[in-house]
Amino acid sequence: MQIFSKVLRDTDVHVRFSFPTHCLEHLDFAGNNYVDLYVKDGCGELRVIRCLKRNGVYDKPVLSMGWLKFVADYGLRVGDKVVLHREDDQNLGSQAN
Repeated sequence: MQIFSKVLRDTDVHVRFSFPTHCLEHLDFAGNNYVDLYVKDGCGELRVIRCLKRNGVYDKPVLSMGWLKFVADYGLRVGDKVVLHREDDQNLGSQAN
């Protein structure tokens, strides 16, 4: 199931990746302000990328730890499109890819 897609901006590629607040309904933070997402890339490699809820007026989520390495490893650039899908795996639980 596709959760959202986004064309990357400068901040997404060099600092952190933010995405719409409505996507929070697909993530289980279990009372924390972060959750580690198990992300399967196009080659099937599993990576862990941390998703944080920012403090403030609204809880806009951002991908932080692990995101910039993912960007560097795949040579992502401003203007590239990222699509986040949710996949339920019986061994790993829910994951994004």
